[in-house]
Formats: sequence, structure tokens, C-alpha cells
Amino acid sequence: MTATHQTQPLEQQAPQKDVQTRGRSRKQPLYHVVLLDDNDHTYDYVVGMLRKLFGMTEEQAFSYACDVDCNKRVILDTTTLERAELKRDQIHSFGRDWRIPRCNGSMTSLIEPVPE
Repeated sequence: MTATHQTQPLEQQAPQKDVQTRGRSRKQPLYHVVLLDDNDHTYDYVVGMLRKLFGMTEEQAFSYACDVDCNKRVILDTTTLERAELKRDQIHSFGRDWRIPRCNGSMTSLIEPVPE
């Protein structure tokens, strides 16, 4: 993807959730869902995927698409491990971009622990 302008990072960190364990609470660790850039998916594909999987508006999704194109990666969500794995798996199973003949599959996403 090629962008004509840069956007500011849209990273948002959710507060850590308290987990009750035997009468005491501890913080549940958080993870980033990271989308990686490639040249096999169009802006339309990225915007459509983000709208469907993350419930973003057209403007939000386009901003993230620009960000991943310019910075080669973007944090889409900061959440619990279980939800981060779900979102990563949804991205990986979203399918190919029919607009680009050489596209063989979904975009790449990974999860990273949020530094404490």
C-alpha cells in the first residue's frame, strides 16, 4: 500500500482488568493486537476488514490503514490474551483480497504483551 500522508498513531491502551484469585485481586496482563503491512492488500480490503472485525467507522478504519501503510505495523486493540488471540485469528481467516490477483490470503497479525 502506498499512502500520501501520515497519521498519528491510534494506539489505545485499555485499563488492566482485575481478576479475583482466592480473596485477592491481581491485574490480568494485557496484549496488543498488531496488524503488519504488506503489498498484497488494498486500502479497500483493510478498511473493510477493520470495519467488520473491529466495528470501526469508515474514517477510523481508513486512518488505521494509512498508519499501517506508513509505519509498517499498527496496534489495533489492547485487550486480554483470549480476546487478542480471537482478533488475531479473525484477521488471519478474513480471506484474500480479490482486487489483487497475486494475493494468496489474509493479512498478517500478531499479539504482543503490553510492557508493564
